[in-house]
Amino acid sequence: MHKRGEHGTVLVCLFGYRGQVTDTSNRIPAPPGEEEIPVHNRTYGVQSYRIDGQRMRLRGRVTDTKPAGLYVPNDDEPLDVHDMVVDLVVSYPTLVIETIEVVLDTHPHEMCPSIESSYQQLVGTSIARGFGRQITTLFGGPNGCTHVGALLRAMAPVAVQSMYSMQAADPNGVKPWEREERDPEQVKAARAFIRDSCHVWAADGPWLKASEAGETMEAPIWIRRRLDKLGRSDELRDWT
Repeated sequence: MHKRGEHGTVLVCLFGYRGQVTDTSNRIPAPPGEEEIPVHNRTYGVQSYRIDGQRMRLRGRVTDTKPAGLYVPNDDEPLDVHDMVVDLVVSYPTLVIETIEVVLDTHPHEMCPSIESSYQQLVGTSIARGFGRQITTLFGGPNGCTHVGALLRAMAPVAVQSMYSMQAADPNGVKPWEREERDPEQVKAARAFIRDSCHVWAADGPWLKASEAGETMEAPIWIRRRLDKLGRSDELRDWT
């Protein structure tokens, strides 16, 4: 019934969304025109894993490539510029970094990997709010690698997105559709994580107030769409 997505389940499944499903099929920008020449491609990938009930792993990777022939004439293969991996083990639910491994596998200069060990300074810090400022303070400018810093910033939201997924992945844990079984203290802690995290979950906004008041909340849009596609819309009653 429950299936984890590639990048984890959104934390707000604790509370759900109200309102109608918006059709976004025509809102994606059109692809670039044929006359536009590709010059660079950067890709971020972040995956989270449940290690056990107290820890999760975050594996992040950033790659940069140049199109074939752009820098080396008569070359049919894209040119790899960067390939860097960050592996974090963080505690749950505090999101404190327990271990970190940084590997600069593909890089432009021989000196680049010498910065890898510097990121051990992040052990013992929280990957939750304020993590971006911590990265800037410790590794800004000449103190770090620009690309590793960007990857770490991309990884932090995935940790928060995976918070409730940690419970969903627990064989003995409370599933997203088992709302009546949720621990009130865990729900309260989850609200603290998302309070003022974006315009939807503003402290003085309607969504957070409705959740705190215990109002019935509709299931997330992505759950409604998937159950409708599967012909199982009747199961939405378990999510409200």
